Amino acid sequence: MKGLLTRLSAMLRSGETSSYELTKKYIAEIEKSNPSLNAYVHLTFERALKDAETADKMLKNGVGGALTGIPYALKDNICTDGLLTTCCSRILCDFKPYYNAAVVEKLNSVGAVLLGKTNMDEFAMGSTSETSCYGAPLNPRNLSYVTGGSSGGSAAAVAANIAPYALGSDTGGSIRQPAAFCGVVGFKPTYGAVSRYGLIAYGSSLDQIGPITHTVSDAALVYDAIRGADVRDMTSAATDAAPTVLDPEVKGIKIALADEFFEGLDGEMKALIEGVVKKYEAYGAEVSSVSIPSLKTALPVYYIIACAEASSNLGRYDGIRYGFRAADYSDVDDMVVRTRTQGFGKEVQKRIMLGTYVLSSGYFDAYYKKACLLREKLKGEMDKVFEKFDLLIAPTAPVTAFKRGYSGGNAIETYHSDVCTVPVNIAGLPAISIPCGKTKTGLPVGMQIIGDRFADSAVLSAAYFCEAESVCGEEIYEGDVRL
Repeated sequence: MKGLLTRLSAMLRSGETSSYELTKKYIAEIEKSNPSLNAYVHLTFERALKDAETADKMLKNGVGGALTGIPYALKDNICTDGLLTTCCSRILCDFKPYYNAAVVEKLNSVGAVLLGKTNMDEFAMGSTSETSCYGAPLNPRNLSYVTGGSSGGSAAAVAANIAPYALGSDTGGSIRQPAAFCGVVGFKPTYGAVSRYGLIAYGSSLDQIGPITHTVSDAALVYDAIRGADVRDMTSAATDAAPTVLDPEVKGIKIALADEFFEGLDGEMKALIEGVVKKYEAYGAEVSSVSIPSLKTALPVYYIIACAEASSNLGRYDGIRYGFRAADYSDVDDMVVRTRTQGFGKEVQKRIMLGTYVLSSGYFDAYYKKACLLREKLKGEMDKVFEKFDLLIAPTAPVTAFKRGYSGGNAIETYHSDVCTVPVNIAGLPAISIPCGKTKTGLPVGMQIIGDRFADSAVLSAAYFCEAESVCGEEIYEGDVRL
């Protein structure tokens, strides 16, 4: 089955439509749907139409790539030259970078068309996107539910068909969890496979940019367009220059199911995932159960390390150099305190305070150092799994989407929704969330496929098996061309 992006690319190259007309169609859909969804927070329609005209010239001259002329959406923590990039935080309410992120440069070079910047949890800190200073985006599958976070606006835009694809960032599951909640595909590449240059940092050793799409084949196209080494990001790594080849053949591949991922999982969700696993077995995959004891420590390890890095990264927001500044203050110290108190939301303040605490004298060894040691232990246990197995399969989240406002009185439950995704970031592994059905209430369920470092193509191929064989239901993957 052809993905939406492949179909759109064929239509553009055949002359069935133009980038300008396609962009106008998506703009009309955004104007119609976004007021109720709140998926976009900054719209770039004027620039989009100019870029579409440029893309049409590229297409006419036979240059460009698979994404030339196709519109897309971008998470609001990825820098865009001269366009608002606010991280959905008051402290960056008027910030316009003077440069593009590496991924934006790559997409610009092939003639992609930016429709706007999408809603998110403030500074990517949250699991519902409700910490945004612009208010929460809503789940297109059911407006009474949240999108998940932190890339909730990107997931909502794709699920609602008001963007053919979107980029998000994933620090502890922020691409995969909202993709699962909204019933779309979310791919988190290996740490370093995609440059982080121009991504406003939350946790620098955990952050990774990746695509949210309708299909696995679409995710592979976007991944190929944005991956590769970058001298401006010392953690980036070179990847195979050849396009990703998706092979749906699963005969002989070895799949592990870690017991810890499935502990306490809702029976209905477990049954849906087990149903997909049985399909892998039916087509020749070898499936075995394993134990990864360190998975039980992953959540506290993640929150200690991520918050410690956030404490360092967000120290630059002081009201002096750029961004929001408090109006009334008595001296410089008071100005910094008031600026941060008024500029940062409560969730960001909590995480900065936790990070500062675990890095402080007297507590560094007890918390941060111990978390780093446990991180290495988890990496080691994951390495041992991938010595024997090709892939791990797990739930993307232990729950389906939360009702709106749920996180206000149930913070522990929303933090716990990251329990299946954070181990991937801690170990720097690639992982994809694909829809694997719906509950009786109609809410999507996500299944996660995890691979060894830089085995991104194997992860994508294993996910593509579900798509090619319609294992999860064709209706899950269909994207509306909007023509």
